[in-house]
Amino acid sequence: MRTLRAAGLAGAAVLLATATAARAGPTPPPPPGPRLTDAAVATAVARLDATITDGMRRTGVPGLSVAVVHDDEVVYLKGFGLRRTGESAKVGPDTVFQLASVSKPVTSTVIAGALTSPDAWDRPLAGTLPGFGLKDPWVTSHVTPADLISHRSGLPDHAGDLLEDLGYDRAYILGHLREEPLTPFRASYAYTNFGFTAAAEAVARDHGVSWQKLSEDTLFKPAGMTRTSTEFAAYAKAPDRASGHVKNPDGSWSPRYVRDADAQSPAGGAISTARDMSRWLRLQLDTGTLDGKRIFPADALTRTWLPEIVSQAQTPRGTPQFYGLGWNVSYDDAGRLRLSHSGGFELGANTNVTLLPLERLGIVVLTNGSPVGLADSVALDFFDIAEHGKPTADWLPLLAATYERLDASLRSPTDYARPPAGAAPARADSAYTGTYDNPYYGPLTVTADAQGGLTLSLGPKPLRFPLTHYDGDTFSFETTGENAVGRTGVFFSDGKDGKDGKVRIEYLDQNHLGTFTRR
Repeated sequence: MRTLRAAGLAGAAVLLATATAARAGPTPPPPPGPRLTDAAVATAVARLDATITDGMRRTGVPGLSVAVVHDDEVVYLKGFGLRRTGESAKVGPDTVFQLASVSKPVTSTVIAGALTSPDAWDRPLAGTLPGFGLKDPWVTSHVTPADLISHRSGLPDHAGDLLEDLGYDRAYILGHLREEPLTPFRASYAYTNFGFTAAAEAVARDHGVSWQKLSEDTLFKPAGMTRTSTEFAAYAKAPDRASGHVKNPDGSWSPRYVRDADAQSPAGGAISTARDMSRWLRLQLDTGTLDGKRIFPADALTRTWLPEIVSQAQTPRGTPQFYGLGWNVSYDDAGRLRLSHSGGFELGANTNVTLLPLERLGIVVLTNGSPVGLADSVALDFFDIAEHGKPTADWLPLLAATYERLDASLRSPTDYARPPAGAAPARADSAYTGTYDNPYYGPLTVTADAQGGLTLSLGPKPLRFPLTHYDGDTFSFETTGENAVGRTGVFFSDGKDGKDGKVRIEYLDQNHLGTFTRR
């Protein structure tokens, strides 16, 4: 979720703040208008085929599946394109996709059903999850599921994600969040997959079951979501699954990577189909009732829709954006509550869910390509047509440009592929080789090979990164994984007495945790 990580973004409404600024200055919202007519919704549904096929043509994204629910009916359910490039199998309504961060509102639904009452969201975890803690003991003793699910715990943006990239498991990551610096508790918003995961794990542990078991018993089985799971293994063995794809420099798409998100499963590791998600949409829009049976108390579900923290003080329209319990919460031009969430894996998925509860109208869009704006633009076009009769902007290039800009902002300002003129030579390999320790990222080892090259090894099953010399004691390597940022700097230094050497890894140092000390 690298592009979403850049600004702590969680949904299309926030993501478009910068994109829409160029076309519309701050304007006050108009007074509430009339509700949508059935004819207006039918027009938007009728236009979906054209919107989707045009978006797939313009982006090249291989596969997509969509469901629309209105007034407790599934009024649109289709798949488009290929599950995997180079093969003939088509995407259908029952094709399994990785949800990425659309897992979050699904998870908050599970928690809403598992807690004994809506106010249980606000009870401190108080040691429910062994090993978990935050840097401030007082915050640790007071933090609640609502704090963690709404990203207001004080943890920094995407805390723990880089540990996951290095191969650490959930237990290690949750046990090391206490190393992260905190911003003001309940007064600052920062999007954190592992804070979110900690809350879900604590609730499951409180029930004496795994997160998958709690999800099955609370939501998936009662709602008839037969192809939905929180486990990567279920995705890997599903015969009808959409492979993740990334875009190549020539504009084609390839299934080069497989994203296993089990470590942050409640935040980004769920899998589902458009058909299953249409059942969840019906449950949401009918406030806990499905097929005439009440599965959740209405107040338990609607509690997740309430604003918990301001995620953006002012959008270009002049109104704030909120985050609730697993949802982006905003209000549209007519004053109606709008719930949304986007999901993205840089390794090959982009998803969107958007609801207008007052209209009992919702859409879910699942794609098997890394984020280029397609999933969000399909949802935005759909609601624009339903509300205004036509799209209010060409959303796709606006979103694509925003994703590209955020992606570029994460890269190092230094071009390590081009050493500076007059670069100083490196010292002998022995000046750098050895093992270095870090309380957050664990041990790092630098070794020299017979050909005179240096390799940096890092992680529990060490990932090996060949180092390229840049200038003096500065080297670089090419990052990998979901949060890869291109080449990053590696800076070696000695202590005052020539001993106690250190190495700092640029992309690991965003919260000043990236310095390793030589043994």
